[in-house]
Amino acid sequence: MKVKAVKFRKEGFYTQPFVFGGEEGPDQFDHNVRYRGSLQNYVIDTGTEVILVDTGLPAGFPEETPDETSLAYTGKDICSYLDALVALGYQPEQVTKILLTHRHGDHSGELRSFPKAKIYVNAEEIQAEELQNLPNLVPVTFTDGPYHNFPEAQQICKGIWFVKAKGHTQGNSLVIAEDEELFYMFEADITYVDEALYANKLSVVYDDLAAARDTLDRVRDFVRQNPTIYLSTHSPQGYENLEARRVIDLDRPVPTILSDFQFEDREASGKYVCSICGYVYDPAEHEGVAFEDLPDDWKCPRCRKGKEKFNRA
Repeated sequence: MKVKAVKFRKEGFYTQPFVFGGEEGPDQFDHNVRYRGSLQNYVIDTGTEVILVDTGLPAGFPEETPDETSLAYTGKDICSYLDALVALGYQPEQVTKILLTHRHGDHSGELRSFPKAKIYVNAEEIQAEELQNLPNLVPVTFTDGPYHNFPEAQQICKGIWFVKAKGHTQGNSLVIAEDEELFYMFEADITYVDEALYANKLSVVYDDLAAARDTLDRVRDFVRQNPTIYLSTHSPQGYENLEARRVIDLDRPVPTILSDFQFEDREASGKYVCSICGYVYDPAEHEGVAFEDLPDDWKCPRCRKGKEKFNRA
């Protein structure tokens, strides 16, 4: 088995209130502490199958223009998701299965580019806006019972498990691949950065706080009991752990390297991007109403998060 990272954005950041503030509240943490951010998804090459865990942002998705008030920034484009996949040596027609951790656009953005692949998704997400008109969806109902300390799971093929892990979204899942006595955990957005895993903190992004806490507790228990390489989507620690074959030790955190992002002025388009689900607010599609003129209690129409989660594009 080979596991590879599909890297398509770099040099982003996530502030401490964003990644730690889910339970105590973001005001309890330092906005000036910015952890390194990136965007990558993953390939599992079993030798007989090419399996994707999530499918990146859609081609042409706008870059954001963060400022000092931004809570999160997904980073600068390296290339498109598909170009990054091809650079690893894989063509879309080679992909046999896609394991979708959840509906958000930075995970589901290129699903339509793989019409020959079976797309496995938690049945609770099947009606999501991002997944409509996809004929190759396979709803997962977790019929194989528990997997280690997780109550509900489904085996996709030998050594690869799709595990119910709700909280971040109601249909959130994680993927675990077993190989040579190691466990590769593709955790989607249970944490955004590894610092939150070590510190036992939830992000401010969740649909169900109690479920998110239960999931993180189970993740931490699993990595204590099993030699686990922890693979995140939003932090370069994900591919750094992979490349180093680094097993997570909760009692010995990897030293933090903070983001050194330099803010700069760029001409803005008037569009704003939700840093949670990828929804793009374009005034041209809303009778010319500028984002700044929306009421303070306006919510993202897709994920229902507030204006503060948006960045200029």
